[in-house]
Amino acid sequence: MFFDAANYKHPAFKEGMRDIFSVAPGIWAWGLMTGVAMVQSGLSVEVSTAMTVLVYAGSSQLAATPMMVAGAPFWVVLATALCVNLRFAVFSMHLRQYLMPWPRWQRMCVAYFTADLSYVMFVKRFPKPAEDAAGQRAEMAYLSGNCFLNWIGWQIASLVGVFMASQIPGSWGLGFAGVLALVGVMCSLSDSRLRRISAGVAGAAAVAAYALPLKLNIVVAIAAAVAVCLLLEDSALAGEERR
Repeated sequence: MFFDAANYKHPAFKEGMRDIFSVAPGIWAWGLMTGVAMVQSGLSVEVSTAMTVLVYAGSSQLAATPMMVAGAPFWVVLATALCVNLRFAVFSMHLRQYLMPWPRWQRMCVAYFTADLSYVMFVKRFPKPAEDAAGQRAEMAYLSGNCFLNWIGWQIASLVGVFMASQIPGSWGLGFAGVLALVGVMCSLSDSRLRRISAGVAGAAAVAAYALPLKLNIVVAIAAAVAVCLLLEDSALAGEERR
């Protein structure tokens, strides 16, 4: 996969990296949150680090962590992780028609490195398997670039979360990790000027109205963001009509 020089020298390798980079903030936030959650749930830094590198599956890691902390039998932990990740069996069946021309070691690498969004972007880019060697090389190069950046980003973010968790006050709890994930998702969705402005207005309004009871500052933030966006849209429409 990445170890094949012909893959990362192919133009499709950079294309795969570029596509996954568009959703990278959300992936990084999820990885950071997973790292924090594992340590704050009670796993040691060493075990959390090993799980991050070897398992590489955020949802399974989060599902298995409380069971490991509680001392559940190994087979229960394994069965839980297996059930959470059953979707990858479906991914594998679909990818089989793309990957059978490749050596077993490359297929095994793909099995480890392919994540949900890598699979989705790959099948969107290549709806049907190529029938010639050039097309197959482009498929593998694209998947390699996509998976490479996804894996690197996840590992760095998750390991930062693991080592940062000891510095976070216990009173913050796992809710803080959830906030980190949501901030990352928000950043990945802020792909237009209007969305960025609305996020900034909502954040500023929420902080300004923080003293309100019953968490009404959230309602104020939503109302302020909607009002500002409606005003900006009306101004934009009026400007287009004058033209």
